[in-house]
Amino acid sequence: MPEDTNTRCGFVALVGAPNVGKSTLLNELVGAKVSIVTPKVQTTRSQVRGIAIYENAQIVFIDTPGIFVPKRRLDRAMVKAAWSGAGDADLIGVMIDAKKGLDEDARAIIEKLKDARGRKVLIVNKIDLVPRESLLALAAEADKLGPFDRIFMIAATKGDGVADVLRYFAEVVPTGPFHYPADEITDVPMRLMAAEITREKVYLRLHEELPYQSTVETDSWKDLKDGSVRIEQTLFVERDSQRKIVLGEGGRMIKSISMDARKEIELAIEKKVHLFLHVKVREDWENDPARYRAVGLEFPKE
Repeated sequence: MPEDTNTRCGFVALVGAPNVGKSTLLNELVGAKVSIVTPKVQTTRSQVRGIAIYENAQIVFIDTPGIFVPKRRLDRAMVKAAWSGAGDADLIGVMIDAKKGLDEDARAIIEKLKDARGRKVLIVNKIDLVPRESLLALAAEADKLGPFDRIFMIAATKGDGVADVLRYFAEVVPTGPFHYPADEITDVPMRLMAAEITREKVYLRLHEELPYQSTVETDSWKDLKDGSVRIEQTLFVERDSQRKIVLGEGGRMIKSISMDARKEIELAIEKKVHLFLHVKVREDWENDPARYRAVGLEFPKE
């Protein structure tokens, strides 16, 4: 781990409204999948840290939940986690969707971050989906609301412009020793990462049929003598009708979800995995403090 005075290390929070592409960008910056990605809004629930090395700099990116107007207790916990991530960072990358532009959510986020400490940069994502001539006007209008130290135009799903973002943050994070081993790409515990991978597969398979409040927990993780891992997980839903949807006819849906998750967990840990996924109904689980702790969120008292 480099410790000389030539090294740099700092924390960069990626903030924005739901579905602007924060998790996709994080995975591109790190060069590996550390945050789950689905078309469903509010997929990211707690802070996910992805660690990238660029030349002599270590940049710790914090993927935060999408910021929106909270309506339920889980919403409030997610939004609080997002603002906490922004407050703890050395720099803030504010992401907006080029197609949506400066909508109400984007304007509210920029306004609230005006007094935040540290540098702020604007990252306009999904530029491949809008006419080029509209981008300059969008950037200029956003900078008036900011202002921002830098503005980047990217298409995260294609990797376009991502290298420029990484290079910039590497140049401006504070001087100091690395906070993590040079070969570490995330500080998310593997039990939680495995649960998140399964939750992603649930959403990708079911999407609109299952509310985003559903959650997955890793109940047990056992290393076997042959080098493989036995993992037991539980998917919690709020109603029996949702349980039936997840199970599918003849159990086919749950088998497909489990197979998808097992393959990706195997890639992540580089070991053979035996995954056992159960589905349980837990009514009103989002008012249970233990469930929040299990997914890395602080339970809001009100």
